[in-house]
Amino acid sequence: MSFDETLRISGSALSAQRLRMNTIANNLANAQTTRTDRGTPFRRQQVVFKPMFEQNLLERLRLAGTDARHLPFELPSSEGGVSVSRVSEDVREGKKVYEPGHPDADPNGYVEYPNVNVIEEMSDMINASRSYEASVTVLQTAKAMALKALEMGRV
Repeated sequence: MSFDETLRISGSALSAQRLRMNTIANNLANAQTTRTDRGTPFRRQQVVFKPMFEQNLLERLRLAGTDARHLPFELPSSEGGVSVSRVSEDVREGKKVYEPGHPDADPNGYVEYPNVNVIEEMSDMINASRSYEASVTVLQTAKAMALKALEMGRV
């Protein structure tokens, strides 16, 4: 794997995990939001990743239907990395709490709160943070290796 490929793959992971951490932070910030612009409680958002290899393979398969030269016998190794496929809403229901005096209470006095589980979000944040740190470590290691190679070339 070349230095450029390493940088690109690690960079894609850093970007994806940054978006994941921002999404988790947004979920935590809105954990008590009972009314959004749509008039409904906030819905937990989740980031869906997709390997770049899969995207490129599907595109090559689509093109191969019309012209077989787009599908080589062996896919190049430079198609690694990850991208964000989409940010979707979690469809689980939020919890309902009996609060008849709340401005967002239904006619029966129940308020629907967001479907955000703070413990789950904190666990996801730790996971995303560690993944981000791992990608930074890969970049630092690649940089150190490149610098050593340059030093060896000067001798």
